[in-house]
Amino acid sequence: MPGELVLKNARVVLPDEVIDGSVLIRDGHIADVGPSQMEGGADMEGDFLIPGLVELHTDHLERHYSPRPRVRWNPVASVLAHDAQVAASGITTVLDALRVGLDEDADVDVSEMRRLADAIEESAAKDRLRAEHFIHLRCEVSAPDCLEGFALFENDPHLKLVSLMDHAPGQRQFTDLETYAAYYKVYMNMSDEEFRRFCERRIAESEENSPANRRSISEVCRANGIILASHDDATIAHVEEAAADGVLVAEFPTTAAAASASKEAGMAVLMGAPNVVRGASHSGNVSARELAERGHLDILSSDYIPFSLVQAAFFLGEVVDSISLPEAVAMVSKNPAEAVGFKDRGAIEIGRRADLVRVRLDDGIPVVRTVWREGRRIA
Repeated sequence: MPGELVLKNARVVLPDEVIDGSVLIRDGHIADVGPSQMEGGADMEGDFLIPGLVELHTDHLERHYSPRPRVRWNPVASVLAHDAQVAASGITTVLDALRVGLDEDADVDVSEMRRLADAIEESAAKDRLRAEHFIHLRCEVSAPDCLEGFALFENDPHLKLVSLMDHAPGQRQFTDLETYAAYYKVYMNMSDEEFRRFCERRIAESEENSPANRRSISEVCRANGIILASHDDATIAHVEEAAADGVLVAEFPTTAAAASASKEAGMAVLMGAPNVVRGASHSGNVSARELAERGHLDILSSDYIPFSLVQAAFFLGEVVDSISLPEAVAMVSKNPAEAVGFKDRGAIEIGRRADLVRVRLDDGIPVVRTVWREGRRIA
């Protein structure tokens, strides 16, 4: 870590306001923040200075490891490529989403997921990484092998978040069977009869496996202090089930009613940053902008486009009148950090980690110019 660094002449985005001023970094932490222009240091030239972004759910690593069907890349090289793109997008803390509970449409099996986790942890131990990486385990509770896969991760100290998913047709993300058919029937090149049998099998697996798998995984997570997330809740009953499981983060609720109920139950509501930028869900579900307007949005995730996180933060403050820039930035920094127990980062405040991003707006697009993690430049 550098001893001391001054960043001056910046538009500093604090938790509740934007000031023109300076930030003093000492030994990797924020030592002072104020409107005065401190002596020496680096001139930010009037650019924005925001907290390092915190990503809770990105599926992006798997795309580097398996860029084409049946193609595999070196796991460590995949992690490094993913990490470079994440850091260049202003993300300084990332929970890499890995899947357990797989089926015939999955191109990567659970042993490969464990191999990717090992590559993350080896790379962190050898100081190869720019951002700080943890694991988010996505558990397909309807799958017969879900608990077997979960057992490979449950004692991993890098595991910070577990989401409970059920992608069986006719519910949650896929209440509309036409949407489900567009996703699976076309992707897997199935005939009408093959698709019908596929749906029947998926529904039967969900009915047989989901309740017991949810219960088992929830018990382990509560006992070990691992944060639980629901996934694609659509109804009040789904939210009630999540609350009973001890869920603290509601990922991608598919309806306004489910998002509202999740907020009332004390959960942090997470939606996709691409949904914000596009103005709609790619699955035809509720718009993240609509939830933001209702005050039912707490956290944004880049999901499948790392840069969408910083893009959505600056965009949301422009398109939703009731949300200020500091509030939008908190959705990609302070709120996700604190949702998973990171109290030391996520805001430009004295004593917090000096995870910072220098951003210049150019024709409405945020340009990430410099990124620091614990006071050390990483991009």
